[in-house]
Amino acid sequence: MTAPGPALTRVRAAYTRIAETKRPEIWIGLRPQAETEAEARAIDERLAAGESLPLAGTVAAVKGNIDVAGLPTTAGCPSYAYEPAQDAPAVARLRAAGAVVLGTTNLDQFATGLVGTRSPYGAVRNAHDPERVSGGSSSGSAVAVALGIADIALGTDTAGSGRVPAAFNGIVGIKPTYGLVPTEGVVPACASLDCVTVFARSIPEADRAFGVLATPAGRTAQLAARRPGPWRVAVPATEQLGELDPGWAEAFEAAASRLAHAGAELRRIDLAPFTAAAELLYEGAFVAERYTAVGSFIDKNTNSPDLDPTVARIITAARDLPAHRLFADRDRLAVLREQAMTALGDADALLLPTAPGHPTLAEVAADPLGANARLGRFTNSANLLDMCGIAVPAGEVDGLPFGVMLMGPGFTDERVGAIARLLTPVTRLAVVGAHLSGQPLNHQLVGLGARLAATTTTAPEYRLYALDTEPPKPGLVRVPAGQSGAAIEAEVWELPMEGLGALLAGLPRPMALGRVTLADGTSTTGFLCEPAAVEHAADITHLGGWRAYRAYLANS
Repeated sequence: MTAPGPALTRVRAAYTRIAETKRPEIWIGLRPQAETEAEARAIDERLAAGESLPLAGTVAAVKGNIDVAGLPTTAGCPSYAYEPAQDAPAVARLRAAGAVVLGTTNLDQFATGLVGTRSPYGAVRNAHDPERVSGGSSSGSAVAVALGIADIALGTDTAGSGRVPAAFNGIVGIKPTYGLVPTEGVVPACASLDCVTVFARSIPEADRAFGVLATPAGRTAQLAARRPGPWRVAVPATEQLGELDPGWAEAFEAAASRLAHAGAELRRIDLAPFTAAAELLYEGAFVAERYTAVGSFIDKNTNSPDLDPTVARIITAARDLPAHRLFADRDRLAVLREQAMTALGDADALLLPTAPGHPTLAEVAADPLGANARLGRFTNSANLLDMCGIAVPAGEVDGLPFGVMLMGPGFTDERVGAIARLLTPVTRLAVVGAHLSGQPLNHQLVGLGARLAATTTTAPEYRLYALDTEPPKPGLVRVPAGQSGAAIEAEVWELPMEGLGALLAGLPRPMALGRVTLADGTSTTGFLCEPAAVEHAADITHLGGWRAYRAYLANS
């Protein structure tokens, strides 16, 4: 029997994870497993034939306001649903690169909200604390990635919907420069501001997907030449950030310090024009564009139980805004944009908390408008000011993820991503089996930005077993004191800390992460196996390693 390829293996693991997590509120439309397995088999055949598919072995989730052929596009409202004739270009590009789309995900209805609770399909609970919001509007996409179901997910971002959910769930969210990723096939929130975004558990994973999605010639821009020197990062004084949740100011200052220790040059910035621009998004006339998108549908279906009352209230309130207010707000925004860019100067990026706090579901239910408005304090301005951004994990506060955001002028996406990497601590991982160089799962490490640091062996206190799994993999078990073990071939890889979390999230039993002692006596995190799983497995210790065992099978 031929072992399944990486695409099929990953698809099967995704559906196993869906069953394990028991989070039906993530999904609006989930494709049948048989259908996605057939697609994965075709991808594996293309790989075997030598085709280059940069996202092969990757599974994706897509926000429910983005067209996926074969599934209804609902935008979080069942009565609005339509059957798309084809994939949105962003989805088509993922599929062309070898990603398998699992389904469409829940969202704040019509992409209106930053909380993830405004949906007739149910509130999407946070991946780490089910009593807290997941963040919206791209709630289901973010949680699917955070729980290890999907490797990447598409969201959208008008006011922060591709960044706030990333921060609340401890993952990465890329909001590109407007126009770099096509928005055709996306139900608009504010068409002149909407961006298709990417969620992933690590920056390298997010970058791989963004590289597939982006259209470099989508817009043109004249960027000033960058003055040589270290990265320059603008950081506001803590008192300019306003009220933050307890511990968040200290976590933000720690993130800024990490950038400085990594070699970035920090400089103070006046945040006033950025926060003033952020207030215009909902408090000004720009919200009228939301009525342009779906207002007529809401007017015709006022009494529909499908409509979220908060969303309907926000959109219909924009119907009667006078045109002169929009022109006045556009003039005001032009002034604020000039002030903001002047304040930024030659800094490469602006560092901010992604959000000022993380509310509970109960707090949002008690004050749906106020709690939501607070969450957009730092994110609302990005698209109005034509900036790109990336939200990245920056530690924990009281056991929950804390995230920061880096924003830069339009078309500096690559620079901003490079600076974000300075916030990413590196860890080491020992591998002895299918993740070794040249083995079937090594692409998972490479895709997470890992690099080979050393080729070595374990200390002579382990035994190696051939497990009955698909794809085949070994089980490494430390022997009890007094029993004989052996040195097993190993590689040590360096990878971003969040990449290790990504591996752990998708790690199937009986595999586990633990401490592995190496030949030089040092220990590092590595792949081990639950002892009970090797009771009936073949002991292959005498061969010295997984590669030798595979060579033995090939020659026998």
